[in-house]
Amino acid sequence: MRPGVVLALVSACSLSLLGAAPGAGPEPLPASLADTGGGGQLIVAQAPDTKATTGTVSWWDLRDGEWVRAGSAPARFGAGGLVDGDTRVQGTNTTPTGLYDLPFGFGTEPAPAGTAVEYRAVNDSSWWCQDNDSRSYNRWTDPLPADCRAAESEHLVDFREQYAYALVIGFNYDRPVRGRGAGIFLHVNGRAATAGCVSVPKDDMRRILAWARPAAKPHIAIGTEHGATAVSRY
Repeated sequence: MRPGVVLALVSACSLSLLGAAPGAGPEPLPASLADTGGGGQLIVAQAPDTKATTGTVSWWDLRDGEWVRAGSAPARFGAGGLVDGDTRVQGTNTTPTGLYDLPFGFGTEPAPAGTAVEYRAVNDSSWWCQDNDSRSYNRWTDPLPADCRAAESEHLVDFREQYAYALVIGFNYDRPVRGRGAGIFLHVNGRAATAGCVSVPKDDMRRILAWARPAAKPHIAIGTEHGATAVSRY
C-alpha cells in the first residue's frame, strides 16, 4: 500500500483522550492522519519512537463522519524498532511504518465468532514464502512450492500460539520488492518483541477479527508519536 504516507501526529495525544467528543479535547486519532485508506474502519498501531518495541493498537469506526474508537490494546513491535516501509530491509526485525490494507486473516484456531473477513485455517502444509528467489515471495502457500526454500520461509503451524489468530498486513504485498521483507502480520503476542510484526494479547486479536468488516475496507496505520515516522496532516 503506502509506506511512509502515514507517519506522525499533529500533536501528541494521550491515549486516554482518544475518541473524546468534539470540543472536549484532542480530535480522534484517525482524524489527525494524512490518509486513512478511504474506508470506514482503521487500526492504528503507534509506538513512542522508532526505537520502541512496545506501544498501543487502537481500532476505529467512521460513523456519520466522525471516528469513534471501538477498542484498544497494548502492542508489541519488532525487536529492531520501527522503520519507514520504503527503506526497510528484510531480516532486520523492524516493523514497517506506513498505511496498509489487510488482505485476509488466518489462524491455527477457528475464526472467532462473528468474523467476516476471509479467514484461512493453518494446517501442516501452510507456509509463508519468504524466499527472495521464489515466484511466491511474500505469499501464503499451501503446500510449499518447489521453488521456495523451506529454510527461507515460515512454517505457520510452528507458531501455534502467535498465529492462533492473525491478519496479514499488506506491506510489500501488491508488488513485492525483493529484499524488502515478507510475512508482516498483526497477530497474538509471543514471549517478547516480534520479528517485525505487530502483536497484541490473544483476546484483543479475537476482538479485532470479529470487528473487521470487508465492506468497510479496513486498513492499518503504523507509526510513532514523534519524529520522522510520526503521522502528520499534509
